[in-house]
Amino acid sequence: MPGQPAFPPPIAVQRASRSLGEHFKTRRKLLNLTERQVAERAGVDRKTVSRIETDTATTSVGALLRVARALGMLDAIVDAVDPHDTEIGRLRASEQLPERVRPRTLAGSRQRVTDDG
Repeated sequence: MPGQPAFPPPIAVQRASRSLGEHFKTRRKLLNLTERQVAERAGVDRKTVSRIETDTATTSVGALLRVARALGMLDAIVDAVDPHDTEIGRLRASEQLPERVRPRTLAGSRQRVTDDG
């Protein structure tokens, strides 16, 4: 099927997707907004809002962020993924990050070091 991933998302991703959708739905209800009102504010179709609330894994990031903005949640989402707000981010904050990251090699060899060995 076009647009469908080759493999189903991992269980943790499915769980996070459901939680995120539930959070969006709860926020909308707390603001006393209908799906249609949120859709109009976000510039998306009502069905997109419904899909975000029930299955965010099938929704584009752009649509998700538009709805987050309409619900006043955009800044919180952006802040939540700020890499400088992590332990390693704070430790390396003063470093000049490279423009491009290349795979590391073992000293004295041409063998690349990978995460899986």
